[in-house]
Amino acid sequence: MPYALAIFDLDGTLTDSFPWFLRTINDIADRFDFRRVAAEDIEKLRHASTREILKHLEVPLWKLPAIARHARRLKAEAAAEISLFAGVETMLRTLAGSGVQLALVTSDSEANAREKLGEAAGLFSHFDCAASLFGKPAKFRRVIRRASVAPNRAIAIGDEVRDIEAARAVGIACGGVSWGYAAPAALRAHRPDLVFDRMEDIAASLTGVRDSAPA
Repeated sequence: MPYALAIFDLDGTLTDSFPWFLRTINDIADRFDFRRVAAEDIEKLRHASTREILKHLEVPLWKLPAIARHARRLKAEAAAEISLFAGVETMLRTLAGSGVQLALVTSDSEANAREKLGEAAGLFSHFDCAASLFGKPAKFRRVIRRASVAPNRAIAIGDEVRDIEAARAVGIACGGVSWGYAAPAALRAHRPDLVFDRMEDIAASLTGVRDSAPA
């Protein structure tokens, strides 16, 4: 089996939070005095890097921690609006049942993450949450140490370009999902090791076992 550890992102990878994000982002922009997101900008931003998005929105780096804390509070209040993508729990059970350790590294809080995952939270061996926008490499390293797994047997799976960049920064494989925040073409342009177009493709690619998640 090629991978002993799968490190998952949450938003846009396991949970369908992009609609909530679009409903909320301009309220956050008004509160923290950065540029609002116009409807015609959305697709362009889905093709942009994180730094390009920050530049477009005119968000200074020093504001990011406060913005992140506020967004986590709003997300906790909107828990009922954000659900898992279809097939997530089946996929996670297939991986765990095949001996793959599961880890979650997310910018959200652990409490929010566990609430979103529900019973599936019990399948995860490692949580390292409240990651800063550019803080995932350090968290990936910590999770790999805790899991006692060689880097060449770990893979990080996310929906944004920064997830790919973070995985490469620590020398692990990276997988991108095509149903999240970043446009699929933007992910493919950064040549991740794997691209997943369907939820069930994750378990099939990582273990050779095809689960029964819906197409």
